Amino acid sequence: MTYIQQPAAGSRPVRLGLIGAGWIGAFHAESVALRIPHARLDAVADPALPAAKALAGKLGVARITADPADVINDPDIDGVLVASPARFHSGLIAAAARAGKDVFCEKPGGRTVEELDEALAAAEAAGVNVQFGFNRRFAADFAAARKLIDEGAVGTPQLLRSLTRDPGTAAGIAVPERIAPGTIFLETLIHDFDTLNWLNPGAVPLKVHAVADALVAPEAKAGGLLDTAVVTVTYSNGAIAVAEANFNALYGYDVRGEVFGSAGMVSAGGPRASNAVSYTAAGIASDTVRLNIDLFHDAYTAELARFVDGIAARRAGRAPGGKAVPGGVDARNALAVALAAIRSHETGLPVDVSAVAHLQAAEPELQLAGQHFTGQGA
Repeated sequence: MTYIQQPAAGSRPVRLGLIGAGWIGAFHAESVALRIPHARLDAVADPALPAAKALAGKLGVARITADPADVINDPDIDGVLVASPARFHSGLIAAAARAGKDVFCEKPGGRTVEELDEALAAAEAAGVNVQFGFNRRFAADFAAARKLIDEGAVGTPQLLRSLTRDPGTAAGIAVPERIAPGTIFLETLIHDFDTLNWLNPGAVPLKVHAVADALVAPEAKAGGLLDTAVVTVTYSNGAIAVAEANFNALYGYDVRGEVFGSAGMVSAGGPRASNAVSYTAAGIASDTVRLNIDLFHDAYTAELARFVDGIAARRAGRAPGGKAVPGGVDARNALAVALAAIRSHETGLPVDVSAVAHLQAAEPELQLAGQHFTGQGA
């Protein structure tokens, strides 16, 4: 018998290096190694070398290092996944860009707009792409909501809402003193700020007013903890948005979004693990999700697949298709709202976002047939 030679299914896999072997880095590593066929995890870097060694051993990765520069400067690596603590994000983006590597970076892109701008300038100068980990855009229900908005289902957005309630226990937050001041704005609500910006296409945030407190762990407030917050954002198209967060939802991990407009409303998200509902003598019940990597399991995978597809497309000399992934403008706009929220909480006053940074819309204004809106943001 003579075999028939089949053409190979594509070129060599996209080779990625991971910086940061913590819980989200580990999940991203598993996504690359187990769920994205055309990608390969080639190296893991973490100053805590035992964590890198354990993760690499679990996934069959041969190369580990305590020095992120080893991954960044590796000529065999096509792209870098940055899942380090947030204080290192902008520096790692810039270093990877200067080494000619595309970068996927967890949020936030930096602790200040200035350091993020420096990282984005390095990426632009090097001609590399930077994608940020705003995973809700890749969740099926949130993507469907955005599609309905694009199709005019809500008309002109007028009221928006986004919330994040982290799962908790009756005992409260285990070690509240380990939560850095500003975390609720810079690392939790920044997801909601990006979601609100994305669900209000073409508009930019103008004014922010934040109220926050330590209601779950009041004993940790003196150390800077904020575990509960509500933020109001007004937009250039007149829309008013509310983002809220709490670190201790006893019923599960709850993430939702909603847009109300001149023609209707769309909503997405929720804590339910499935559509299954039980009806018994005890009442009506449904299981809920307890981990973000469960609620957004497919979204985390999809955002990395998009990153890998972009690298493969550029390597093959073709532009990646579809809408732009969350990029530098998106990261910058969300960060500016977060920083304005911190300033508002500190002063007790509304803050003009222009006092933090000059923003530009990440995409064109929403076009609605037969409608024209001239509302001015406050």
